[in-house]
Amino acid sequence: MPVPKRKTSKSRRDKRSANKGMKVKAISACQTCQTPLVPHSACQECGYYKGVKVLRTKADRMQARSKEREAAEVKARAHQAVEESEEESK
Repeated sequence: MPVPKRKTSKSRRDKRSANKGMKVKAISACQTCQTPLVPHSACQECGYYKGVKVLRTKADRMQARSKEREAAEVKARAHQAVEESEEESK
C-alpha cells in the first residue's frame, strides 16, 4: 500500500479545497406574503407557490381544528339540551 514519503504541508493541503467556494444563494420574496425565500420553492409561512396554495401550514391546521372543536361543542350542547328536555317531560 502506498505511503507518503513526507508530510503534506498545510498550504499544499488547503490548496485542494481553495476552489470549492460557497456560492451565495439568491433570495426572492413570496408573491403573497412577501417573506424571503429561496427561488423555486414553496413558502413555509403561507404555503403558496406561484400564486397557488400547495401546502397546509400550521395556521391552516389550527384554524381547521378550532372549527372542529366549535362544531363538537355545538353538537354537545344540542345533545345536552335534548336530554334535559326529555328529563323534564318525564
